[in-house]
Amino acid sequence: MPFKLVTFSRSESKQRLQSLVKYLGAPLATVFAFLATNWLLVSVVIGIIFGIVPALTSKNRLRRDERGMAEAIATWTEQLRDTLAGAHGLEQAIVATSSHAPAPVASAVGRLSVQIKYGKLSDGLRRFADDVDHPISDFVSAALITASEYQARDLGQLLGHLAQCARDEGRMRTRIWVGRARTRSSVRIISFVVIGFVLALILFNRGYLGVYASVEGQIILSVILVLFAAALILLDQFSRIDSPQRFIRRREIGMS
Repeated sequence: MPFKLVTFSRSESKQRLQSLVKYLGAPLATVFAFLATNWLLVSVVIGIIFGIVPALTSKNRLRRDERGMAEAIATWTEQLRDTLAGAHGLEQAIVATSSHAPAPVASAVGRLSVQIKYGKLSDGLRRFADDVDHPISDFVSAALITASEYQARDLGQLLGHLAQCARDEGRMRTRIWVGRARTRSSVRIISFVVIGFVLALILFNRGYLGVYASVEGQIILSVILVLFAAALILLDQFSRIDSPQRFIRRREIGMS
C-alpha cells in the first residue's frame, strides 16, 4: 500500500491546534502544576481555570470583524440602488449585483440571487438576513421586502439612506474598537506578568511559596486564583462590542 502524504492548510492546522488546546489544555495544565508544586487542590483549580478562561475570552476573538461587515453591506446597498435605475425590477437588480458584491456578503448575495429564481423574493430576503446576521442587513431586507410586497416609492433614496447609516455604524465601531484596544492590551499584559512572576517564584524561590503548602494555604491560594481568573474575564467583557438584537428571522416552513 503506497504511503500517502496528508497536508493541511494554515487555517486547518490552526483549527486542529485550537482543538487540542481546548480538550487537552486543562488536563495537561493540572498535571504540570501538580508536578511543579505537589499541591493537589491548587493544581485542580489551575486546570479548571485553564479550561474555562480561554473558552470565555476566545468568544470575542472568534467573532468576525463587524466593522468590515457594515462597510460591505453599505457598498452592496449602494450597488443595488444604482442598479435599480437600469434594471427591470428588484429581482433583476439583485441578480446583477451578485457578481460584484463585496467579499463579506458575496456568498449571501449569491444564494439570494439563486433562491429568488425558484422561490418568493421575501423568503429569499429573510434567508439573506439570516446569512449575513447583522442588524443593518435586517433593515435592508425589511426595506426590500416592503418594496416587493407593497410597491414602496423612493426605494433608491431609502437604500441610499440605509447605506449611509451602515457606513456611520462602521466608523462608530472603528472608534470603539480602537478605544477598547487598551483594555485588551491590559488583559494580555497583566496575564503574562502575573503568570511569569508565579513561574519565576516556583523555579527560583520555592521557599517563598512554602506557606501555601498546607491545606489552609492551598484553599487561600485557590481563592486568589479564582478571583484573578474572574477579573480577567470581566476585563475581557469590557473590551467587547455588543450588537443590538436582530428583528428579522427566516420563516420556517414545515414540510408535511
